[in-house]
Amino acid sequence: MKRRHFLISSVIGSLGINQAFSKLNPSHHTSNLRQNTEPISVATWNFQNATAKAGAMLSNGASALDAVEQGVRVEEANIKNTTVGNGGYPDRNGNVTLDASIMAPNGDAGSVVYLKDIQHPVSVARKVMEESPHVMLAGEGAFHFAMTKGFERKDLLSQESKEAWRKWMKEKKYKPIINIENHDTIGMLCMDKNNDIAGACTTSGLAFKMIGRVGDSPIIGSGLFVDNEVGGAVATGLGEAIMKNVSSFLVVEFMRNGYSPQEACEMALKRIIKGNGNYKEFQVGLLAMNKAGKIGAYSIHSGFTYAKTQKNLNSNVSSSYYSK
Repeated sequence: MKRRHFLISSVIGSLGINQAFSKLNPSHHTSNLRQNTEPISVATWNFQNATAKAGAMLSNGASALDAVEQGVRVEEANIKNTTVGNGGYPDRNGNVTLDASIMAPNGDAGSVVYLKDIQHPVSVARKVMEESPHVMLAGEGAFHFAMTKGFERKDLLSQESKEAWRKWMKEKKYKPIINIENHDTIGMLCMDKNNDIAGACTTSGLAFKMIGRVGDSPIIGSGLFVDNEVGGAVATGLGEAIMKNVSSFLVVEFMRNGYSPQEACEMALKRIIKGNGNYKEFQVGLLAMNKAGKIGAYSIHSGFTYAKTQKNLNSNVSSSYYSK
């Protein structure tokens, strides 16, 4: 009898959860989305060179997966970008450590965390996805895997980043500042001519972070999530706040239940605000795209923008934000 009561309670509880989600917006369904046929690439922040690269590939018939990988690689190789890949700001010991993730339209995913000496962690993440039985590899394991796949070892600490680190060492103030001048991630979503969506997220993480610190970018569902039936989402900002809410997954789930990308980003971000009384002290930005090619973006503070390329037109769009 106790077992029967437990099973009945479990079923009722599950029904309650499902009904709660179904009531989010019962008049809309993902199956009713008008399918977009025009390829599009979007990315966090003003990374127009990255979206232009991906957009050109999409216009020439490339898959969303190939385009999103090559798009974010533009910033991984950009030594002037101190927040991603080569030239990224190091941890407090002076080591540049990189995190990245990638998701394919079929739901496959790969990621690497705390990877050193490899310029393109997103490509290593794709190899993990396609050529290993795993989703995530970390540290030395990720590095050795990259070596077996033919990646070249490279010193990623630029002179500019080294000087910034030495300056920081004088006072060692550890405060995660994320704003328009100092952000930490490129997250990208691409939709190809077949209406398939793929995503990628790559970063060098917080400047001068504690050794071993990993943020949201390589965590599937936190920094990146794609469901090809619905759409995708990426996040940028303070990873700790994003991870605690698996924010990208939450955005996609809201879209699944009928909310627009903009509404979904706003609702997910307000979950973060509700759970963090100190939200005024950090920034988080969310970016989403659904299967109809509609885009939404929302951040805690002003300054968050996203780049967009469609029909060979590049633009940088300011996100709406919570704090006025």
